[in-house]
Amino acid sequence: MPELPEVETVRRGLAPVMEGKTILNADVRRPDLRWPFPPNMAERLTGARVLSLRRRSKYILADLDTGETLLIHLGMSGRMLISGKPQGNLHYELPTPLKHDHVILDLEGGIRVAFNDARRFGAMDLAPTDTIDAHKLLAKLGPEPLGNDFNGIYLQERLGNKKSPIKSALLDQGIIAGLGNIYVCEVLFRTQISPKTPANTLSKASVNGLVPAIRDVLNEAIESGGSTLKDHRQADGELGYFQHNFKVYGREGEPCLREGCGGTIGRIAQSGRSSFYCSQCQR
Repeated sequence: MPELPEVETVRRGLAPVMEGKTILNADVRRPDLRWPFPPNMAERLTGARVLSLRRRSKYILADLDTGETLLIHLGMSGRMLISGKPQGNLHYELPTPLKHDHVILDLEGGIRVAFNDARRFGAMDLAPTDTIDAHKLLAKLGPEPLGNDFNGIYLQERLGNKKSPIKSALLDQGIIAGLGNIYVCEVLFRTQISPKTPANTLSKASVNGLVPAIRDVLNEAIESGGSTLKDHRQADGELGYFQHNFKVYGREGEPCLREGCGGTIGRIAQSGRSSFYCSQCQR
């Protein structure tokens, strides 16, 4: 599933072609994805102007001039595909919709954005903009790890009574919004913390050190266009390449890349997910 860097990469790719543009026609080609689409979604989107495109956790939020916000979740395989982007005074011919193009937005200026989702685990919803933070998918989310509300004091308070492994605690979306398995593994390697360590046993210095490590890993991944393992594509169709910078994720049995360590990357199962780490230097 796309994590925060992948979703932010898609948002950044969509913003220049969607913000300030009117949706001339919305074509909703099926009744549902993971859940049913909201009633009359095509009619509610057609004619609306996109005021801004933002991200909350792993969701893209398109604020419309109708007073509603379009909430988009990419699911396991969802992609937002742009076509018809103008080149000077010329335009690409709009392609025939692909098999899994489930929602197609034709924007002014000859631009088309299609939500393509082969596995149909994605989702779209419409809700009032002024109450979007209370949406059932957003209401219980923790602070954004790249925002000001996420800091050492906050994290110390939230981890102080958590007996669960630090890996599980950092994946808890109610504690930190948007972190996923890949980037938590990489953060714990950078901070030399074992994923098995009970969260409430970490020292104040260790917890404080997690904050800049989380931000650094996420920012580096965003600048790399995210990580492409199976389905992720940027909005222009390009692959992400942060996977080439993985230090532990997916490297089971390979030597640890920390200088002077000499350990080997192992893998354990935690809460149904694979944790990759070096038992030699992560303690």
